[in-house]
Amino acid sequence: MADRFELIGNAWVSNADSPPVECTDVLRPEDCALALAEIQTWPGYQSTPLRSLPGMARAAGVGELLYKDESGRFGLGSFKALGGAYAVYRYLVRELAERGISMPVRVPELIAGKHAEIVSTLTVACATDGNHGRSVAWGAKMFGCASVIFIHARVSNAREAAISAYGARVVRTTGNYDDSVERSAAEARKYGWQVVSDTSYPGYADVPREVMSGYTLMVEETIGALPNARPPTHVFVQGGVGGLVAAVCAPLWWRYGASRPRLIVVEPKNAACLYASAVAGERLHIGGDLNTVMAGLSCGEPSLLAWPLLAAGVHYFMRIDDDAALAAMRRLAAGEGGDTPVVGGESGVAGLAGLVAFRADPDSARRLALDEHARVLVFGTEGDTDAALYTEIVGESGDQVRARQ
Repeated sequence: MADRFELIGNAWVSNADSPPVECTDVLRPEDCALALAEIQTWPGYQSTPLRSLPGMARAAGVGELLYKDESGRFGLGSFKALGGAYAVYRYLVRELAERGISMPVRVPELIAGKHAEIVSTLTVACATDGNHGRSVAWGAKMFGCASVIFIHARVSNAREAAISAYGARVVRTTGNYDDSVERSAAEARKYGWQVVSDTSYPGYADVPREVMSGYTLMVEETIGALPNARPPTHVFVQGGVGGLVAAVCAPLWWRYGASRPRLIVVEPKNAACLYASAVAGERLHIGGDLNTVMAGLSCGEPSLLAWPLLAAGVHYFMRIDDDAALAAMRRLAAGEGGDTPVVGGESGVAGLAGLVAFRADPDSARRLALDEHARVLVFGTEGDTDAALYTEIVGESGDQVRARQ
């Protein structure tokens, strides 16, 4: 076993043509189709690039490597622009319907200030490591409601400022991400706010399902852009609470059935709650400070809603050192073997870092058939969302890297 990562196969993975019955309500095709149709009408929408990285593929020892680059999504720098803001919109539609406005209200109407007398009285809240809160705050500002965003002690000042820029009231809490989730839920109950969370807990599932439904747009774009419509053989995706993983797993399963790609989840060693849950055979809360440079993955408890789909749909779980993510950021920015330089943030490159780690462990690579015939897809889920930290890690700014594309 290589020193830089640990790998476990999922003993409960299903090879059926479709997700098991117990996963039916995790994500629904009709909900995802609704999200796709809605978000594609939003101002500034465009599909993000699916980049071929042949130089990195050679370095990783695989035949093909595709990188879905979410660094430019709606100007927010992260795939999470698709989830939080969409869930804010769905909440406002429900609130307006309860007040007698029966026709579904579209985004252009909200942006134009229609129903502002109602919308402006509503408040959404969430906990965040940075990107999800930015999406919720952006959506709230765009649609005309208020937002209160809870961040934990280790969230950087730059990410706090990025959230505040959208008019949100930002509350910094003690403890870690899971503590901020509890605080946001308690404050929302006290003041009558709507929690818009990307994780689920007992009694709270509908909104996280809408968040995940928004994420699936990224996957549908990817499927539509695959060269010669050839599906990947392997998909590497970063963990967190599992909402992103579920949003990747479900569309691939619906589309490819039992022939779906092998799905490998990658987490930081200090915050690997999905890995720990896979080892235990049940959803598990892990303690500790969860400190990692991959701040967006600093989570100690899997989403209650997402976990059943992960337990059935993920083939392997792995955890990596922070150094692996930092190295992946630098190699992406440099343009490995003549590749187009790409801006990838600390949390956004975890999947790529996981793939590259196999180069140092030929036995594990053979076990997963990561060879010259492998077609690998990774999701680059964020760019330089903390610009100063990115520059410190990579040695040049995100703007300098983009200028070389």
